[in-house]
Amino acid sequence: MGKRILKNIALDTNIITRYLIGDVESQLVEVKALFLRAEKKEVKLIILPVVVAEVSYVLDTIYHKSEIEISSYLQSFLIQPCFNLEHGKALLGMWEWYEWGNHFVDSYLLALNKYENIELFSFDKKLNKLLKK
Repeated sequence: MGKRILKNIALDTNIITRYLIGDVESQLVEVKALFLRAEKKEVKLIILPVVVAEVSYVLDTIYHKSEIEISSYLQSFLIQPCFNLEHGKALLGMWEWYEWGNHFVDSYLLALNKYENIELFSFDKKLNKLLKK
């Protein structure tokens, strides 16, 4: 018997936000059902860094969450075993810089450098200073 191929599903900003905030009950129920399917290995859920960036932006600008709250929400969310993270080491490791008040992208780039051994090239003096630490 051959290996079963799972359907890949990329999550968008609204799905993640509905789950984290829980402000639209009917959508939260649908999201939880999808996550349950992933836990049962019926589907493969993919989370892209650009979506996580937009979620952090929405939590900041629409829901007025602090860097610490956003970091806490997203770290707890992203560690779920049913998710497949693109550049997962960086996505999980970036929050220390984010909590210090760095922009999402800078925090992510610093984590790519530290956790995934990706060299960065930048003219951003603040980012270059953080790279040397």
